[in-house]
Amino acid sequence: MSWGVALQAVATGLAQGAVYGLVALGFTLCYRLVRVLDFAHGDLIVGATFVSVLATVGTTPVLRSPSAGVAVAQVAVALLIGAALGAVLYLAAVRPFRSEVGWVAATVTAGLVVREAVGLVFTREAYAVADPLHLPTRLLSLPGGGRLSVRVLAVLGIALAVGVLVERLLVRSRLGKAMRAVADDRDSAALMGIPTDRVVLVAFAVAGVLAGVAGLLSAPAGPVTVSGGVVLGLKGVAAALLGRLGSARGALAGGLALGVVEALAVSSTWLGPSYRDVLALAVLVVVLAARPEGLRSRVA
Repeated sequence: MSWGVALQAVATGLAQGAVYGLVALGFTLCYRLVRVLDFAHGDLIVGATFVSVLATVGTTPVLRSPSAGVAVAQVAVALLIGAALGAVLYLAAVRPFRSEVGWVAATVTAGLVVREAVGLVFTREAYAVADPLHLPTRLLSLPGGGRLSVRVLAVLGIALAVGVLVERLLVRSRLGKAMRAVADDRDSAALMGIPTDRVVLVAFAVAGVLAGVAGLLSAPAGPVTVSGGVVLGLKGVAAALLGRLGSARGALAGGLALGVVEALAVSSTWLGPSYRDVLALAVLVVVLAARPEGLRSRVA
């Protein structure tokens, strides 16, 4: 691999990794409050993406960028649906249960429900989704012979900006401090007058918004499938574990690291694009086997 191609792969990997970081941040928000992985989170990404397309342009694959009005509506719907799905997930699949086994079973079931519901409307094997953000696609020439789309840099900038904004809000805002208190000791937080149930509900809604943003940034990059959220969700888990699950900053850092490793591996001659998804799952298995303590919560 030439250094020009390597530079292109690193830049592309950082952009994709930033999206993984948003997914990992959603997992982290939920985990730090209820101490269980939300296995429906990946399906929320696909659900928000497809419902926003259905609400604005219908079920026909979209090949051209939508008009400004349709694009704004699609972005708004994706974020609102993501928040709504996250809130409903908590109310229907998390709050009624009081054990980790119940939470795992319920979130897995919720993910299947979302996936099957979307599949009833979008019956094709894959769909092409135009970019509602109208990000530029002009190619830049890199030193060493590589070429990079301006959209890659835009995706990286937007994903990092959203991730850092959420991380800063968790540290500085009253809501963030309330979430930290609930994460540390839910009973003590309730005695101090913090509405713990409402705080957890908002956390799941924020995680849903992050899922919507991840869908808006990743969907136009290639064919979108109804079941694609499963793999994206697992990559989010791997990123969260790499950055130590429970840490907001770690989730973003883990996503960037996973994206770069994935891009370099698939650009090399000894693996290739067919190993893109397998590599992330291998990282997940290795981290769980070598560092099971990575599942311990850490607030940051």
